[in-house]
Amino acid sequence: MKITVIGGTGLIGSQLVSRLREAGHAVVPASLSTGVDLLTGAGLDKVLEGAETVVNVTNSPTFDAASPDFFRTSMGHLLTAGEQAGVQHQVILSIVGVDRVPQLDYYRAKTLQEELLRNGPTAYSIVRATQFFEFMDAVLSWTSDEETVRLPATRLQPIATADVVAALADVATAPPLNGTADVAGPDVFPLDELGRLTLAARQDRRTVVTDNEAGMFAAVDGDVLVAGPGARLASTSYRQWLAAGPR
Repeated sequence: MKITVIGGTGLIGSQLVSRLREAGHAVVPASLSTGVDLLTGAGLDKVLEGAETVVNVTNSPTFDAASPDFFRTSMGHLLTAGEQAGVQHQVILSIVGVDRVPQLDYYRAKTLQEELLRNGPTAYSIVRATQFFEFMDAVLSWTSDEETVRLPATRLQPIATADVVAALADVATAPPLNGTADVAGPDVFPLDELGRLTLAARQDRRTVVTDNEAGMFAAVDGDVLVAGPGARLASTSYRQWLAAGPR
């Protein structure tokens, strides 16, 4: 197959390009650095020429109230250009529980992206993943100082990006779902416990303080971000990933 990966030079996209090429597919990575601008549509016609499937793993440059405009514009250009190029399958990467956290600007924006795809002209698949292992250090940094890290006890089911990529590759090379597939890590943790595990593995002596008003995930209630029945569960555990050392 010829597959175009939009966002193909980023954390997820670069791994996906490599995995698909190893499987024998012709893959075109597309990003600003390769001359493709989703906000103007520039370069899309060239990278979509002859593509059967497009996988969109791009991210908004901000997580604030500007993010809906990014997804509205970028999806509009991609769906129009894809239809003109004869693309048969559009795939996006989204977030487990994304439509159940309307209080977060970025989650509303990703929900909008899903709606645009569902209502678009092309057969589609949505892969929803839980939070990435690789983002834990950034999450800790949001509410930390030299002595403490303040984290809520929000329940998460984190996953390695390599396992997300495996799921994306499988979906991209199969018939369109015209629906959603969830993928998650094998274990559920309160976020404050994840913080303690991370600091211990990093030999970081700071203390994690449970604070259910700290950081972005404080806005999440219950098990909204935990995968439900039928999700694809990855095999890599967070403890295994931490034991393998920094990446």
